[in-house]
Order: sequence, then C-alpha cells, then structure tokens
Amino acid sequence: MQNLLDPAILFFVFGCFAGLIRSNLEIPRSIAKFLSLYLLMALGLKGGFALAKTGLNPEIALSLAIALAMAFIVPTIGYWFLKDRIAKFDAAAVAASYGSVSAVTFVTAIQFMEQSQLNPNGYMAIALVIMESPAIIMAVLLANMLRHENNTAATSKEPSLKNILHESFTDGAHLLLLGSMAVGYFSGEAGKTVMQPFSGDLFKGMLAFFLLDMGLMVAKNFKEAKSNSLTLIAYASVSPLVHASLALGLCLLCGISLADTILLMVLSASASYIVVPAVLRYAIPEANPSIYFGLSIGITFPINILVGIPLYAWLAQTLVRA
Repeated sequence: MQNLLDPAILFFVFGCFAGLIRSNLEIPRSIAKFLSLYLLMALGLKGGFALAKTGLNPEIALSLAIALAMAFIVPTIGYWFLKDRIAKFDAAAVAASYGSVSAVTFVTAIQFMEQSQLNPNGYMAIALVIMESPAIIMAVLLANMLRHENNTAATSKEPSLKNILHESFTDGAHLLLLGSMAVGYFSGEAGKTVMQPFSGDLFKGMLAFFLLDMGLMVAKNFKEAKSNSLTLIAYASVSPLVHASLALGLCLLCGISLADTILLMVLSASASYIVVPAVLRYAIPEANPSIYFGLSIGITFPINILVGIPLYAWLAQTLVRA
C-alpha cells in the first residue's frame, strides 16, 4: 500500500487514467526523451559513486555473476515455453524482451527501497548493464538458426552478429549509463557532493514526471496487449513472479545480501520495451513488434510498478537474512 501512495506511482496511475479516458494530455517526445536520459545519467552516477566507495569486492562480483546467469536463464526458459505455442520468431523476440531489463522499473525499485530504508546499493546499476544484451544476442542466434532450418533466405542481407553487438552496446541510453558510471567512479565522493543537487535532489520529481508519461504510454498500448492470446497474456502476467523467484533462489543459495537480492529479483522480473524492440525491429523482422512491445509495456511494466516491486521486496525480507 505504501508503494501505491508514493507520489511517483500515483502520477503513473494518473497517466494510465488520463490515457484510458482518451484525454489529450501528452508529454512531448523531446521532453520524455530528456527525462529518460536524465534518469539514466543520475542512475549511472549513483552507481559510479557507490562503486568508488566500496570497490569491486567478492560479494559484489557474486551478485553480478548471478545477474549474468539470469540474463541467460530467463530468455532460455521463455523461448522453451513459447516456441510451440506461438510462431517461433515471435517466441524468440518475446524471450529477448523478457530476458533483457527495464531501466525505469529498476529506477523505481531504487526509489522504493530508499523510501523503505532498505539501503539499495548503487553499484547494482552494473547489473542493469550486464543484463541488457545477452538476451538480444541469444534471440538473434535463434532467429538465424530458424531461418536456416526453414530454408527461407531473407530477401535482404541478414544482420551480422557483429552489427547486432555494436547496436546493442552503443545504443545511446546504454552508453550514457556506462559513461555516467565511469564519471561517478572517477570523480568519487567529491563528484557526488557537486552533483547532489542534480542527480539527487531533482531525482524524485523527474521520476514522477517520467512515470506520468509511462502511464500514458501504457494506456495507449493496453488495448493492443489485451488482443493477444490468453497464453501470451498469462506469460506476461505470471512470468515476472517466476523469474523473480528464480533469482531469489539463486540469491538464497549464494548468500546474497537483502538489498542486492531485491534488485536482482526486480531486474529478472522486468522486460525491456526500449532497447530490445529498437534492435529487434531490424534484427528479427519476421517477429511482430506489437506482440513483444505490447506485452512488455502494456502488461508486465504496470504489474511490476504497481504490485511487483513491493511483492519482491516482501518476499526477500521474509526469506533473506539482512
């Protein structure tokens, strides 16, 4: 309940409401893009400052190893479950979307944890970076295998793995996050003090404004998401909890701290609706964008924002010794 009464979440709910009643309220695309870039820069700076303070110790390395493992486990499970239920190209694209991560969901989780005094570790932004690309690579490899199996030579030249990797790792949002982390790391505590008014004091308001825009976008895509089969709707609704539970199990097995466990659960439960769709549009043109984009933004994103984050935090607090 506390999460639902947070101003940023209330603005998200308001955005959904405004969109559903077909209000003409909208955030100009240039402003929405700026807000997205701001959140990534602030998140990257926080991660860099935290890493400069703690250093890369074995505990952090273990958390990051689990993040990397989940980046392969989630798309593998997704494709295995979906490949005989929908078109295989669509299955690969959906698996990639759910194997990758949502930066906005992660940022919202950080804010929730700070308000709940759960002390999130800024260095976990590195996990966000680590989990971004493996699922995309797996999906592209699967798509290429399917093309050869079906003997359907594409009319245009197939995108090379080198081009896919370049597109994934040099994506502007991804690059900004990495660059901001580097700036935070090298500037350290002095940089944190200087940047506090920008990356700290403004953060909550910027997040609320961005979630308002996300609410409008969810409402716009909700009707299309509902038009999918019951199997896909069930996958988009249930898979976040399944993926979060798998991450929780690995964290319990490896003795990961409470804060890192919550964030690993959130990352594993999230789905990409920015980077992955942008790459897959030309990497797997056989897949239907309305499926993998509509499910992630229209169903999974609001579930995670409204109920998922507090649920994952509660589960972790119940089972993990802080």
